[in-house]
Amino acid sequence: MTPQETARRIIHANNYLTLATTDHTGHPWASPVYFTPDSGIDFYWVSRPDSRHSLNLTTRPEVAIVIFNSQLPVFHAEAVYLTAHAEQVNDGDLPHCTALYRRRHPDLTTFTPEHLQAPNLLRLYRARAVEASVLLDDDGPDSRVPLALPI
Repeated sequence: MTPQETARRIIHANNYLTLATTDHTGHPWASPVYFTPDSGIDFYWVSRPDSRHSLNLTTRPEVAIVIFNSQLPVFHAEAVYLTAHAEQVNDGDLPHCTALYRRRHPDLTTFTPEHLQAPNLLRLYRARAVEASVLLDDDGPDSRVPLALPI
């Protein structure tokens, strides 16, 4: 399996990604978010705009992401690492982007464009990857292999 195929397998096998943000002073914050990938470059999640990671995005849209299976035995980890620019999806893009999000999670029937706008409490966010790598389970020391985008 190629590194690109391994990365796609990891992304599609997991429902959560870990989103790392920083506030305006550079203090870090990490959050697990339930996500949907799209086209190997965009990653979507739903959050409250007043949550710490969402507030951090308003001043620093640069994020780091890791997607991994935490149930693997020690020394067998595989992970996808991304650097990305993240933002709240604007109202004009909500119909298209919520359809993408719900394609992977069709049971989330309340995640419609109408439910992800004011005065409701949740919003849809997107991270667009600018760099990617994969950690392979190759029985050797941890090493990341750079990936071409889209994954």
